[in-house]
Amino acid sequence: MLSTFARTVVPLLGRLTVTTAGTARTIAPGSIVAPNHTALADPGLVLAALHRLGVEPVVLATAGLWKIPVLGRRLAREGHIPVHRGSGSAAAALDLAAEALAAGRVVVIYPEGGLPRRRDSADRGPGTFRTGLARLALTTGAPVVPLGHAGARRIVSGGRAKQIAGVITAPLRRPDLHVHLGEPVHLAGTIDEATVQARTAVEAAWQQAVGQLPSSRRVSNPQV
Repeated sequence: MLSTFARTVVPLLGRLTVTTAGTARTIAPGSIVAPNHTALADPGLVLAALHRLGVEPVVLATAGLWKIPVLGRRLAREGHIPVHRGSGSAAAALDLAAEALAAGRVVVIYPEGGLPRRRDSADRGPGTFRTGLARLALTTGAPVVPLGHAGARRIVSGGRAKQIAGVITAPLRRPDLHVHLGEPVHLAGTIDEATVQARTAVEAAWQQAVGQLPSSRRVSNPQV
């Protein structure tokens, strides 16, 4: 359902293009996809891009979505994984993700864990990574496919009123949206070292995505 919604709606909101590096054109079963997280709209970009590559992933998402009638039941039925942030049960999501990887599913996990607290519409690099991605990759040995995207904040950013206005006007503005998938990486070392490796790879993918936008939209000072 998520992939169907994304591939239907995202093309209406902007001009989506997708590029890949080398072997990233084919995502192997049992891989972890790690995107940067900038806006409420960017999961749609990620799922639409993965659909173009023939991938229907399992997504780790905030547990609050499972409380929404109908949506929650569909998410559970399709095997997506709720993350109870800030609770003792948050680690259980990684166990479920490991089971999905072992079954050959592709798992999407957002290493930043949440959205940046800013209101501008600029594209900036990924922020601080949490350790969940590194722990999952080191435990399972699964390859990590870094995914960078740019343009989502041109659809939705700022306060609630601006976000609503952004979605309503996006079909008229048709902002440029780009997703880039980098080469798979195998994380190694300690959790902290693996986290640094993952962030470096995702930021490189993000730089590639930003580079595909019109020159007037590019940002030269990514947020660290």
